[in-house]
Amino acid sequence: MIAEIITIGDELLIGQVIDTNSAFIAKQLNKIGVSVYQITSIQDDKSHILKALEDAENRVDIVILTGGLGPTKDDITKKTIAEYFNDALVLNTSVLENIKSIWQQHIKTRLLQVNKDQALVPSTSKVLMNTLGTAPGMLIEKGDKVFISLPGVPYEMESLIEHEVIPCLKRKYNCPYILHKTLLVYGLGESALAERIESWEDALPSHIKLAYLPSLGLMRLRLSTKGFDEKVLIKDVQSQIDAVIPLIQEEYAGIEDEEGSVEIIIAKQLTKLGETLAIAESCTGGAVAERFTVNPGASAYFKGGLVTYSTQSKINVLKVSEEEVNTHSVVSKQVAESMARNARELFQSDYAIATTGNAGPKKGDSEAEVGTVFIAVATQNAVYSQEFNFGNLRIKVINKAVNKALEMLLKEIFKN
Repeated sequence: MIAEIITIGDELLIGQVIDTNSAFIAKQLNKIGVSVYQITSIQDDKSHILKALEDAENRVDIVILTGGLGPTKDDITKKTIAEYFNDALVLNTSVLENIKSIWQQHIKTRLLQVNKDQALVPSTSKVLMNTLGTAPGMLIEKGDKVFISLPGVPYEMESLIEHEVIPCLKRKYNCPYILHKTLLVYGLGESALAERIESWEDALPSHIKLAYLPSLGLMRLRLSTKGFDEKVLIKDVQSQIDAVIPLIQEEYAGIEDEEGSVEIIIAKQLTKLGETLAIAESCTGGAVAERFTVNPGASAYFKGGLVTYSTQSKINVLKVSEEEVNTHSVVSKQVAESMARNARELFQSDYAIATTGNAGPKKGDSEAEVGTVFIAVATQNAVYSQEFNFGNLRIKVINKAVNKALEMLLKEIFKN
């Protein structure tokens, strides 16, 4: 089965809002064996929506739309869908009761007619009840094809996908099992990695596809396959993973979790061991800590972090020696190690990461070249650091420093 995702809204096309809905939907569809053929973003325009629906119907089995279901005049998706299917909008009393209930519990103002009109749905549609908002989801079947329209508010859409859409699709279609395994590789560029694993890649079975997914300081190798015998697919992919790991042993950092990446692996390992982490950041400005705290459950292992951006804050807050700063510079191995050691002691954690560097575009309190970064990891027994130069583009320096810090921490945790 193949699907197309259509996101509706001028705000997406002018860059005012980032389309996160498509990524979420595609991931959930993939889990049940539905491949996404295309993702399309279009305007809140009737002719544009009609054309997108027609094109999608001609090439895929499942069409999922998000957006354009609000109460205002610029939200025209529902009326346009009714027109596309030569249908009429009718009042759904269950949806109206849901709207009234939400209004009474949370809004507590007069229910306007435009809000009541959100209970109008195409007569041939199956309502997907939105318990988190007033705009219902709608599902229309046309032969073997399914058209689904969902609100654009992310948390409302995600709930409907999980509780309504996925169960409906699983009942209707016999989908193949799709398997992805993604290996995390640090310290090798794409071309160097490709050369090292060339013979292994050439020998891959035809049903297993390999993709290189590069990012700053990190390479992902994704193995993908699909079929109806889940056990055979899992066995085949695992045998290929077992064969390639010896070729990348020094740079291999583990398998990316379905729900996240290297920070999720770190989080699970720390939680498993009952160990904790603290972070002291300078040039990365809190970006390392954010990679952990954005995930639920971080309080189980993350003790806390400090962004000691200025030299004085490193001295006053982290208690880095002023003599050490004057002797070695604020961007130095010695200061990075003191930051990590002192952060671990301050938060009483098992591990601590520290970053100090010059991300540019100009030199700060140090004469170190732009792009110079020192990263330190402190454990209960020792502290060690590395020096890097990540170039002269600020965002590149910061992102590379974050990825390298996570790599160093991951290796230290598994080493111990």
